[in-house]
Formats: sequence, C-alpha cells, structure tokens
Amino acid sequence: MTTATEPTALEELKAKQQQIWGSGDYGRVAWITVPIAHELVEAVDLRPGSRVLDVATGTGHVALQAARTFCDVTGIDYVPALIDVARRRAEAEGLPVDFQVADAEALPFADGSFDFVLSAIGVMFSADQHRAAGELVRVCRPGGRIGVASWTPAGFVGAMLKTVGKHVPPPPAAQPPTRWGTEETVAQLLGDQVQDVASLTASVTERFASAEAFADFFLTHYGPTYAAASRLDAAGRTAFRTDLIQLAHEANRATDGTFVSDWDYLVVTAEKP
Repeated sequence: MTTATEPTALEELKAKQQQIWGSGDYGRVAWITVPIAHELVEAVDLRPGSRVLDVATGTGHVALQAARTFCDVTGIDYVPALIDVARRRAEAEGLPVDFQVADAEALPFADGSFDFVLSAIGVMFSADQHRAAGELVRVCRPGGRIGVASWTPAGFVGAMLKTVGKHVPPPPAAQPPTRWGTEETVAQLLGDQVQDVASLTASVTERFASAEAFADFFLTHYGPTYAAASRLDAAGRTAFRTDLIQLAHEANRATDGTFVSDWDYLVVTAEKP
C-alpha cells in the first residue's frame, strides 16, 4: 500500500503560479515584451543551425525569433493555453518550432541537448529558482551559451510587483522573481558550472492611452495583477487600482495625457565550459 506524500511548500507555490499564469489573458500582455526577445538573441550571438531551447516561452517570442534565425528551436512552458498560442503563431509564419508543455524545473531533455538555452521574462518566475537555474545549465552543452532576460528590481515592473505584494502578500516560500534582474544573483544561481558571466541593462518603451488605461489593462489581462485583484473585496480592488495608477503617473514621461514609460530589464549571458 502506497501512502500519498504531502506537497512541499515549493510544489504548492508552483501550482498556484501555474494557475496565476493561466488566468487573465497573458497573450494580450505578452506583445509588450517582443523587443526583449530580439535583444536576448543578439546578446548571445545566436548562430544559424544551432539547437535552441526557449524556457518558459509563454507565447513564443524568443523561440520564434530564434527560428527566424534559421535555428532548430524548441520552446517549453507549463501553461498549455500559452503553448497553443505559440503554436498558432509559428504556423502563421510557417516556422518549424517544436513547442511542448513542460516544466522549467524538470526539463524533459538529456544533458547537453542544446547549443543555446534562453529565457525572456520567463524562468525568473519559477517557484524553485535554484532548481530552474540548474536545469538551464544541465541541458546546455559544453561550450554552449545561456541567456536570460528579466525585469529589474528597481525598474517599473519591479515596482509593480512590489505593489501587488503590498495588497496581496506572496506565500512564505516565494522569492522575488526580480532577483533574476541582478547579475550577481543570476551568477550565484547558475553556479560554478558557467563562466564569462556578463550583463547589460536595457529598456522597452511602453505606451498606453492613459495611466488609468494601463491599470485596467493589467488588472484585466496580466496574471499576477488579475489574480491579486480577484482575491480582494471591492474596496481592496479600488485601492489596488489607485496604487497602480499612481505608479504609472510617477513613471510617466508623456505630457499629453497618455502614459509612456521605459521599463528596465537585465540580460545576463554565460558560457558553459
């Protein structure tokens, strides 16, 4: 007779995160990160014919960008609905990308399977960050390159995620995803199995009709804000929306009533010796 084991705190966190990213409509939000995929591919100096893995691909930005560079590309994500969108995008462009539903913390590939292992605004949200980082290294071949793009702690999205935590505190097991937005932390996560760690900070300019339009768009479509708002009562949701609007006003560089802001992210690259 077998006895069922209780899920660990990290396993419970992963299940909650999977629900969060399956809520809202991330496909509507994902387009704002398209320029980041191009920056990441350039940073690792992707070469045609390479075997590329895009981890936590979402709707497939990095995978599609790599396929346009004539690479042999696989993209994984643990949210089936996002993989469905990525497959439709690949079909629309006639790009031969192998999209699979899989977990960034338990990649279903042999050691050293890929020349490049990439992730843009994806693996940073893994529940077990050390395990996910170890998987990036494991499936990269000796001499291959790893590249990760993540929102920075001090940037706009870092501030937005802090605002989410102010209204709905994260579970005790959760670590800030923006830890991946510092070179020192990513180097520690990847460990001594990599060398030549380097980074660059860039920004992507986002535009909305107004600060209020930004808040409503993210409350409706972005998993973390949508899920947080759903846990609040009416007064709590109003306060949450007010704080998001205030955050947008503080970051706004437009003077015509619209919202224009530069959202910082960090690209870290490393080589597996």
